[in-house]
Amino acid sequence: MDNSGENPTKSDLSAQEQSTREAQTTTISPEISDHSLSKEDLELDADVLEDVLFCVGEMGLYQKLMFLGMLPFTTFYIWVYLVQIFITVTPEKYWCKISALDALPMELRRNLSAPGAATGKWDKCHTFDADWNQVLNTLSPPPPGTRQIPCPNGWEFEFSDIPYASVVVERGWVCSQAAYAPAAQSLFFVGSLMGGLLFGWIADNFGRIPALVGANLIGAIGGISTIFTRGLWDFIFCRFLVGLSFDNCFMIPYILILEYVGPGHRTWVANLPLAIFGGTAGVCLPWIAYFASDWRLTLWLTSLPMFGAIISPWVMPESVRWLVSRGRIEEAVKVVRKFERVNKTTVPGDVMDKFITNSKKMGSKKMESFINIFRNKLLRRTMIYMIIVYGSDDVIYDALVRLTQVFGFDFFITFTINMGIEIPAVLLLTALLDRVGRRLLTGGTLFMGGLALFFAMLVSKGLSRVALGVLARFLIKIAFTVLCQWGTEILPTPFRASGSAFLHMTGFAASLLSPFIVFSETFWEPLPLLIVSTWAIITAGITFLLPETKGQEMPQSVRDSEKIIVTQSLMKQPEMKDFKHSLSRILSSTISDTIHRDPSGRVSRLRLH
Repeated sequence: MDNSGENPTKSDLSAQEQSTREAQTTTISPEISDHSLSKEDLELDADVLEDVLFCVGEMGLYQKLMFLGMLPFTTFYIWVYLVQIFITVTPEKYWCKISALDALPMELRRNLSAPGAATGKWDKCHTFDADWNQVLNTLSPPPPGTRQIPCPNGWEFEFSDIPYASVVVERGWVCSQAAYAPAAQSLFFVGSLMGGLLFGWIADNFGRIPALVGANLIGAIGGISTIFTRGLWDFIFCRFLVGLSFDNCFMIPYILILEYVGPGHRTWVANLPLAIFGGTAGVCLPWIAYFASDWRLTLWLTSLPMFGAIISPWVMPESVRWLVSRGRIEEAVKVVRKFERVNKTTVPGDVMDKFITNSKKMGSKKMESFINIFRNKLLRRTMIYMIIVYGSDDVIYDALVRLTQVFGFDFFITFTINMGIEIPAVLLLTALLDRVGRRLLTGGTLFMGGLALFFAMLVSKGLSRVALGVLARFLIKIAFTVLCQWGTEILPTPFRASGSAFLHMTGFAASLLSPFIVFSETFWEPLPLLIVSTWAIITAGITFLLPETKGQEMPQSVRDSEKIIVTQSLMKQPEMKDFKHSLSRILSSTISDTIHRDPSGRVSRLRLH
């Protein structure tokens, strides 16, 4: 049906896109599977939502309301991730508790009981095996050479830097038990790993909305249950439950909104929630903890709001792409009609008929298992690169979040600055991403961030190290945020939720290492910075092996993803081909000028300059 009179612009665009697709098919056919090139698949693999989305509005009122709806989910995502730092933070100054000295002023108690207190750097884990009544009478520390023993009665903490008793303080998780807090935080990431599998499977089999509600409810339950724990293992189990929700409580609505906006709006819609909502939540959290001055109250304040996700089925639309892939065409049409009503637009009858017809064909195709991604040569190779980059970037970013105390400045102020700097970082990448591209922006910021961390290792604690740390956090945040969007733009619709969950799971698996990277400071103070700086520089190089998705439509099928991988890999870019050609000519000319051959063609001498 010719609808050029009704919508000439769209018709012209569609004709141009069809011509472009046919040209690309001819060009890239040697590298794409034969099956994906069949005429039927060319029709079925077309993004059936694009025409409808154009008609209902690529950024109408409904999409704007969805954008505002990202506020609570982005806040939950930030709080679930960061609150564990504030409930397990350890004050810098502590020493063995000696009950006999309780009546004395705090500084005097420390000077009498902590070996080396007179130097300002005392032993936090040992005290003297002395007659404390005699020490109390003389108010002098035990004589030199007195035998030292591990703390017999726990520890005393000075709350000058951390103004409340955290879990670590209450339960004495220091010295021989110092690994308990990193272990609990690592089990949080084990929960995230399992949650990625669980909620990715729910999202692909039962829908995005059920997975969204489930992820937030389990996070709320786990957070509140943590308040009532008494020991190590019940605490670890509750943090594991919270970990199940991490990332999934945010990534599901994140994927949803990206599916409903046009390509021209995708970058700012993908990144502004993290900048505005996430940045604000991160800046507020340290002061929630500071003014609450109670780790249990902090958990109440950050966990209870997650129960609000129960209203999601009434305010968030299910994914039309997912409904189509499951053959639930009537429900998909209802969602489209709702967009029409809210956006006050109309989808022409012929466009809707085409949408329904194509949707039925798509729905009749058998759903493929996520494992099929690894059976496809192009997707397998790309997924391996993405797994490496995701995992590495997660470790680097998480380690930087936890290294706040390493920079030697006020804990709450430094944390606030680090979170605040993420707002301009994400705003900057929003402005640059569609101009510079995903590959260069990610690789470049990782490399420069790695250098900043390396130089931070070389300077002493204080303002200079804080400045370099903030710069590195700024750069690494850019790379970390780009990756969230990049993965969704490479994976095809049938695998987008489970594939994104899988990639984030690999990040969580790698993040198991980050608490122990921070813990390595106990062996050598600059070691954590050396590890993350080296890791960032190496990861920057691997980033350039991924395909560029700037200006590309979201892939609906495996074939669409193959086309992006083949046509947008670095070695396929015209500038790279021109560079290789120019380099070849320069080398050829240089060799010709350097090597002198005799009439028989043998090298007779080298002409050196």
